[in-house]
Amino acid sequence: MARKDYAGSRYHMRRKLAEFGLCAVLCPVTIISAAGVTNTGTTDTANPTTAGTPDVAPPSMLTFGAFGTLGVVHSDQPLADFTSTRVESVGAGHTDPWSASVDSLVGAQGNAQITPQFSAVLQVISEQNSDSSFSPHIEWAFLKYQITPDFFVRLGRTALDAFLLADSRNVGFTYAWVRPPVELYDLVPSTNSDGIDFNYRFEVGGGSNTVDAAVGYNSYQYPIANTRNTATADSHEQLALVDTFQRGSATFRLTYGQAHITVPTLEPLFDAFREFGAQGVGIADRFDVNDRIVAYYGLSGSYEPGDWFLMAELGRTNYHSVLGEATGWYVSSGRRFGKVTPYATYAQTRPNVGTRAAGLDLSGLPPAQAAEAGALNAGLNATLATIASQRTLSLGARFDVTSSIDLKLQWDRTNLGANSEGWLTNVQPGFPFGSSYTLVSVTLDFVF
Repeated sequence: MARKDYAGSRYHMRRKLAEFGLCAVLCPVTIISAAGVTNTGTTDTANPTTAGTPDVAPPSMLTFGAFGTLGVVHSDQPLADFTSTRVESVGAGHTDPWSASVDSLVGAQGNAQITPQFSAVLQVISEQNSDSSFSPHIEWAFLKYQITPDFFVRLGRTALDAFLLADSRNVGFTYAWVRPPVELYDLVPSTNSDGIDFNYRFEVGGGSNTVDAAVGYNSYQYPIANTRNTATADSHEQLALVDTFQRGSATFRLTYGQAHITVPTLEPLFDAFREFGAQGVGIADRFDVNDRIVAYYGLSGSYEPGDWFLMAELGRTNYHSVLGEATGWYVSSGRRFGKVTPYATYAQTRPNVGTRAAGLDLSGLPPAQAAEAGALNAGLNATLATIASQRTLSLGARFDVTSSIDLKLQWDRTNLGANSEGWLTNVQPGFPFGSSYTLVSVTLDFVF
């Protein structure tokens, strides 16, 4: 296929996305379609050709669109559940060998172009929540002011910009895989932030450089394993700095983020440690999750010259608490043959700290106190053991049914680190820590 056909594909796709108002999601990232593998540039308005241009009126004030994924995944590990995010309560494996709740979701988005410079976006998604329900929630809700064609500010709820696919991780149609690699994307469980962000783009070195700075806060619910209960984690004083450089078919990105995080459900454990005097206070002060600073560092890049793509991301989180410190990364590549794009991905998560602690010294304690201290030590080490260690090889293929529907098949083989449950949840007695498991997934993605 000639190069001009790729350009035609790019124009057709951007125009289609603009028509249904999802350019805020789809335009910044790779679209792998029957017409080719292409990077569609950056914009987040319903009208990418006129955004930030005061003398050109948008063609429509209101635009609407929808997207979704219908999927099923099978796990051969019956003593734990695989989930695609840390906020899902049940998945494939123990709860049900086959699960349709892991990857399935549906979303809708509306864009309002109020003036050539002033716009608003609302995105609502229905997916598995921490309580196993599919109650819709507001993923994005922000106002945007385009100060110049290269500088804008947004106020409200926007994507938490930690990863290369932060803006599009819920839109399966925009990438080749069934799901983004959990080895990296589970390092930061929240997906949005309430606050303000500033975005400035300028030309340098023969390419385009975009700097984004954001401050905000959020709270999210997560499931308590093996129960029907949920808990809340609070994150405030969030700061995110992202620099993205694009030149031709190449994109490079640097990310730094930090926040203060509190997990109230862990407070009783460390309050109990403090009852054991100076020794217990020292353990609690080291490991508790009360207003702790968590930091994230990320490096990513992609190269997409036409028929094939190469992507890689590296991230590191440090929670300065019992939640630990870990590094995640992946590398992925694929090539288009007509309507089919086979691909391969290798991903890994590894802890950067020990996943066991000595805890309280039991020697010299009365029997009753020794038993209580032993239980606290066990609780501390059980929490440390949840710091994931695993590596996964993924092989799959995407088939473009139409210009807005795709069908995907993916096989994953995951090897857990020694004494680790990896990113699995609902771990049952007798679970073989450090073992392996296999997933088979089929999904249908759509946008309209």
